[in-house]
Amino acid sequence: MADNHPADRQDPVLRVADLTVRYGKTVTVRDVHLELQAGETVALVGGSGAGKSTIAKAIAGLVVPSTGSALLDISANSGDRYDRVDLLGASASVRRAARRAVHLVMQDPYASLPPHRRILDIVAEPLLIHRIGDTADRTEAARSALHAVGLDPAHYARRFPHQLSGGERQRVAFSRAIVTRPAVILADEPTGMLDATLRAEVSQLMGDLARDHGTAILHITHDLALAAHTCDRVLVMADGAIVEQGPTAQVLHNPQHPITKQLLHAALRASRRLRDTNPTYET
Repeated sequence: MADNHPADRQDPVLRVADLTVRYGKTVTVRDVHLELQAGETVALVGGSGAGKSTIAKAIAGLVVPSTGSALLDISANSGDRYDRVDLLGASASVRRAARRAVHLVMQDPYASLPPHRRILDIVAEPLLIHRIGDTADRTEAARSALHAVGLDPAHYARRFPHQLSGGERQRVAFSRAIVTRPAVILADEPTGMLDATLRAEVSQLMGDLARDHGTAILHITHDLALAAHTCDRVLVMADGAIVEQGPTAQVLHNPQHPITKQLLHAALRASRRLRDTNPTYET
């Protein structure tokens, strides 16, 4: 279980308030409030259709919400420690400039990486999009980002996505996510297509990136047991709303909402099955 919970609650790097998303007459996200601190990993947990991914897509600008705000602290990029941008309400030009501080990592490592581009070029692409540095600067930054996720640039830089395993592809996705030094990473079920061992590795990677780079990570998952190992706090969703939240240990040891209890029981059953089929697996 994560033990790097921030000791003091400072101003959040991201504060989402009153977020509501509708598709036609259907409300998929209802009046959601959440905060992320620099350097912490927060799990957003819930069953299928709970609204988890919609929250990430709204923050990332892929879904237009009905109401709400998402105040992002961009002081690390601007040099002004009071500089905040509403990702949902600011002008289009301001939102575009702020997007370098937020990166979305999707579930499918096969679809998220351009198949005909070399790994180093894929990782460097966000720098090119945001016009950061010259060619030499971008190359060096991309190599450093690969190294940060445990991939040796000398071995991986000139390879193509199809030459990598699923776990390696997700490491590349996170390398691409951190290359612009974002304030926030939105990780939408990043381990959903991986086996148990790789899920644990990628989950640990997220915790390491948060701690080492000061990045706030929102880890969207249905797997409460996996989140328990590396996440500082847990938010539980059901029917588009956050129904329970708190420090990870508190939520796991004293769940209050029926949905939280269901997710916990499901995680325990899955862990037992893994132990039965793989004696070396550790929960």
